[in-house]
Amino acid sequence: MHQTRKIQDDIYWVGGNDRRLAVFEGVFSIPRGVSYNAYLVLDEQTVLLDTVDRAASGLFLENLEYLLAGRPLDYVIVNHMEPDHCAVLPELALRYPKLKIIGNDLSFTMMKQFFDFDVDARALVVREGDNFTSGRHNFSFLMAPMVHWPEVMVSYDAASKILFSADAFGSFGALNGNLFADEVDFERDWLPDARRYYANIVGKYGDQVRALLEKTAKLDIAMICPLHGLVWRKNIGWYIEKYRRWASWMPEDENSVMIAYASIYGDTANAADILAGALAERGVRNIVTYDVSVIDSSFVVAEAFRCSHLVFASTTYNAGIFIKMEEAILDLQKHALKHRTVALIENGSWAPASGGLMRDLFNTMDDIRITGDTITLHSALKEDQLADINRLADKLVETMPKTAVPRHDFRVQPLDPGAFFKFSYGLFLLTSREGAKDNGCIINTGLQLTDNPKLISMAVNRANFSRDLIARTGVFNLSMLTVDVPFKVFQDYGFRSGRDLDKFAGVPGLVRSENGVYYLPEYSNAFISGKLVSATDYATHTLFIAEVTEAGLLSNLPSLSYQYYFDHIKPRNPPVQAKEKKEGWVCKICGYVHEGPDLPGDFVCPLCKHGAESFERLI
Repeated sequence: MHQTRKIQDDIYWVGGNDRRLAVFEGVFSIPRGVSYNAYLVLDEQTVLLDTVDRAASGLFLENLEYLLAGRPLDYVIVNHMEPDHCAVLPELALRYPKLKIIGNDLSFTMMKQFFDFDVDARALVVREGDNFTSGRHNFSFLMAPMVHWPEVMVSYDAASKILFSADAFGSFGALNGNLFADEVDFERDWLPDARRYYANIVGKYGDQVRALLEKTAKLDIAMICPLHGLVWRKNIGWYIEKYRRWASWMPEDENSVMIAYASIYGDTANAADILAGALAERGVRNIVTYDVSVIDSSFVVAEAFRCSHLVFASTTYNAGIFIKMEEAILDLQKHALKHRTVALIENGSWAPASGGLMRDLFNTMDDIRITGDTITLHSALKEDQLADINRLADKLVETMPKTAVPRHDFRVQPLDPGAFFKFSYGLFLLTSREGAKDNGCIINTGLQLTDNPKLISMAVNRANFSRDLIARTGVFNLSMLTVDVPFKVFQDYGFRSGRDLDKFAGVPGLVRSENGVYYLPEYSNAFISGKLVSATDYATHTLFIAEVTEAGLLSNLPSLSYQYYFDHIKPRNPPVQAKEKKEGWVCKICGYVHEGPDLPGDFVCPLCKHGAESFERLI
């Protein structure tokens, strides 16, 4: 019996679920099963986007037959040639003799490897940027190699504003009637499986994922339809930001710890639990502790993508790392994990060696910072080693972003008081630096907080890369923008992500202050250098409080106010001719236009990331 779901007026979900499959791709445990998504468009010509695994083929074919209602299937778009998405192609070729298959060159090469039907007679080859029209719907194609096979592409329909995203934005877990992410508590019930899916299936290919995100950022996306998991039609920006962070190997939670241990008789496990308790006493939240002997390593990989700090505690086994622990660390290595702080505990009754061997493995990985000395246990943790555990807990907490604990050791040095009179509710260039990476973003919340000591505050969107750098390094500069600043400065620093590019490449006239961070002298009347005192998360933003370490006047031009930016700098939208009149909403910040009579309350601008409150109706 058929089981379909309408997505839009003439677009339907025709996939299926498999709750009996216990191990995905023969590797990853999936206790909640998995869905296989396929989508049918009933236009002037009928178009199917991908098929399903053999396990769901019966229901899929019933769904297709029911919705076609006697019509032929004209086209099938193959976004991904992996067998769990294309197993039914030979059956479709038999049922629909005139069926044409749309795919790229590599798709058809693989198709011939898997199947024996006459592929060439049905093939319609598309390349980057090509278009295909089925009537009302116009599909364009973007290549997405290694997300997560080399032939992957995604399809975007301009009419429905749907991105058919192949394996990107997918998740483990069978669907339970609810098809859309806004119909469930996604963060509570689905995010762990979505993270585990990304980290294990796609995680190695972060560079390729970022390349795809850069391409799709130019599209007006109202819905994302992946090949596994839930369909997204609300709060899409939140999920895309998760992908940006994962694809950059940046932790979701910068104050969290995963402890993975391998223990034969329970003594290493005891040490891991004692360390977890010590961390909790120091205010660390969302700690996870795994016994690698019993947990599927895909969970360890996923939590390593979430957590900023990782502890590995292993007994020594056959003069090496315990087998399951070595497998877990090698799994992380193969997924190119980076940008993490790691601590190590080893155990051995007569010749402990696992600590050094684990260190050697992590030293082969990029930007893995090993903190503290390796704690060595001889069979069991003793009373006199509790101090070592506590010192390790202190070390881990010290390397986390600053917490909201007041400090009183402010440096006193001469400052130019004129710099502080340049504050306004206006616009500022916030710059930061970590290692060799410089970054900057536009903010509108800079404020002098106290005069003695001189403290400033600012709120930075938690999705911004600059926010991450400042939380880790604790230093930044704030350039007070002036009324002569060109709009290009806002395009360069406000509407692009520093995760994907170097915002300062080729920019002339930049100067570094004493803290080593750039400031912008040409379009600023003052700059202030800050050193972080506290950071507190509030919903979408992080509130930073910082002491001022340097301040200087640069010019006497007036500071740029928000109103002046709107009135004189942001390009005005050209008048819409009568014959081109469209319904829609325009972003007051960057000028992005969302077409349609209604603007969802949770809409987020795909360019500048401002919410629905920053939009006004086109007139």
